[in-house]
Amino acid sequence: MNGPALQERPSASASWRIALPHTAAAVPVARALVRTALSEVKHTADSDTAELLTAELVANAVEHTAGDAPIELVVELLPGGCQVEVHDPDPEPPGSLTRPVVEAPDPWQEHGRGLLLIRALSSSCGHRPVGSGKAVWFRLPVVPPQRRPA
Repeated sequence: MNGPALQERPSASASWRIALPHTAAAVPVARALVRTALSEVKHTADSDTAELLTAELVANAVEHTAGDAPIELVVELLPGGCQVEVHDPDPEPPGSLTRPVVEAPDPWQEHGRGLLLIRALSSSCGHRPVGSGKAVWFRLPVVPPQRRPA
């Protein structure tokens, strides 16, 4: 075959890792990295959902961990989808990420929906201990061609 081959998704994994400041300024940087990663390799996971869920993970890490140690964003693109992780220095697991929600968040409150969004919109999510705290992650599948916007 002459010329470049067109691929619907990467045939091997690609990953990005970046240290972010422990401030709210990390959220738009993280969103931009995810958007860029998905577009640069023509990855077919839903980038809008990936950006939204990444923003929630980063905002939670900034808001719910003490100190000013940087947080780390890891984006991994796989043939079947993508995985995004946020590493922070707090070893405590996130509230209700993997436990059933007993009570719905107060509709009048500004906070309390981030982990619900991650659970509802990702194909899977979780957390695991790492050497310097924890990693909270989610996965998104590749969007089938017939379901992509035109």
